[in-house]
Amino acid sequence: MRIPMVDLVAQYRDLQSQLEPALLSTLGAAQFILGPNVQAFEKEAAAYLGVKHAITCANGTDALHLALLAANIGPGDEVITTPFTFIATAEAIAYVGAKAVFVDIDPQTLNIDVEQVKRAITPKTRALLPVHLFGQPANLQPLQDLAREHNLVLVEDCAQSFGADFGGIKTGAIGDVAAFSFFPSKNLGCYGDGGMVTTQSDEVAEKLRMLRNHGSKVRYYHDIVGYNSRLDEIQAVVLRAKLPLIDGYNQQRRRVAHRYNAGLAGLNLQTPHEDGLGLHVYHQYTLLSEQRAAIQQALTEQQIASAIYYPVPLHQQKVFADIAGGQSFPVTESVAARCVSLPIYPELSDAAVDEICGVIRKALTA
Repeated sequence: MRIPMVDLVAQYRDLQSQLEPALLSTLGAAQFILGPNVQAFEKEAAAYLGVKHAITCANGTDALHLALLAANIGPGDEVITTPFTFIATAEAIAYVGAKAVFVDIDPQTLNIDVEQVKRAITPKTRALLPVHLFGQPANLQPLQDLAREHNLVLVEDCAQSFGADFGGIKTGAIGDVAAFSFFPSKNLGCYGDGGMVTTQSDEVAEKLRMLRNHGSKVRYYHDIVGYNSRLDEIQAVVLRAKLPLIDGYNQQRRRVAHRYNAGLAGLNLQTPHEDGLGLHVYHQYTLLSEQRAAIQQALTEQQIASAIYYPVPLHQQKVFADIAGGQSFPVTESVAARCVSLPIYPELSDAAVDEICGVIRKALTA
């Protein structure tokens, strides 16, 4: 059977009877920018995550950018982050004029290696920017301790971790500021682009609300140079419909992941690791295998999707050649050469998972 990486149509069909009247009502009200659904979603998301403030914006990249700006990160500052992530993480650092300082990753969780973070801190370091990659929470406690010891800002990249937790606290509620993406394929996704920044700080929240809206608190009065980065009302309607379902969606992703683990046991590959420090919500299910090409070829022949996240680490990207300075991060480079992600979404059936496992098992044992 044909199996995509993610099936948004199946999810839409489940929500159709609820969504369509709400969307039509919004269209009829003709209140599209910073309207009542945006305000309601921000309150609901803040309550769910356990934060004082949730400020929506146009997309996840903007969320990272605005989070760094609101935290007063700028030219001359260094921000320590991972080279194994989507480019938006480092782009946002460049946008504010700061320098991304890459350190290697943990070979099991694939998240930033805390010991290497310690060694990378300099007098210019102003922020730590861990990524909760693939839905696996980064090890935040020692990072939080380092931030306090060195007076650094802890910025969480939660683009792939909505609903995950670390020690019982939701990701996005632990750092000084955090950024989320609502790209359609995310665990909590809208039907276009969308993003959000969370913080416990009244001061940071006030600045974020100005930054997303042309630097304005009162219409036509502009206190700072801002941006046009607002979540639209229609996307907020979609997110409000999905938010009460997010824990169920994440439980289903975990069901799929654990079935993959069982179905692939004993093969010469590395399945995703859960470190027990928090709840992994499996935005992606990513294997490591020396036989990646054989796995992908076998899946393609059976019309089963797969993807490589990420084939080229950030320190090897042309755009960051000047800041990377020819550095090598062996774990990151090894993971990038072996990683392959399998289909995962809440609606993926056990039968489909078993079929995928069977194809991989045959490819690796033939």
